[in-house]
Amino acid sequence: MLKIWAVVPTCLPLVVRRCHTCASERFRANGKFRVNAHHKLIDAWLLALCTGCGETTRLTVLERVNVRSIRPELLDRLHDNDPALAAELLQDPVVRRRNRVALDWDNAWRLDVGEPDHLDREVVEVSVRFAARIPVRPVRLIAEGFGLSRAEVDRLLTEGNLVSAVRLSGKLSGDFTFTLKH
Repeated sequence: MLKIWAVVPTCLPLVVRRCHTCASERFRANGKFRVNAHHKLIDAWLLALCTGCGETTRLTVLERVNVRSIRPELLDRLHDNDPALAAELLQDPVVRRRNRVALDWDNAWRLDVGEPDHLDREVVEVSVRFAARIPVRPVRLIAEGFGLSRAEVDRLLTEGNLVSAVRLSGKLSGDFTFTLKH
């Protein structure tokens, strides 16, 4: 029987960028936007607050874009400070590259495993689905999902009792499947 686990974000991740005021390296995006118009051109920024001193930084979303080229729904979402739009934009690699930032997902996600009746079976097949591109170590997910230590999961992996089509060492942010044999 195939079990489905889900890695789900619980809040927006922290933005990794150096603060010019206090030299902290983490900013918290709260879903607020600033939109500024210059005649027919528009700028839009996602605002984030430094976790150390509270200083505000702006992450460029739109820069000198003609107003007519922007979808009205996007403009409405920017004006309404849509938190879902903030999450989408933080996930966008173009926005992250333009602003030279990375994301810190620590304590910003949870693992939903459903009902925990799978440990009594001889062979358990699990499909892990990601609701967002959250980089997580599969060994950590497996340990958390089954209530094992990471050392036990590493032992199962080296013994060949834990198999997958993808490499389980390192970090993954995409869906994968694994099989655990007791």
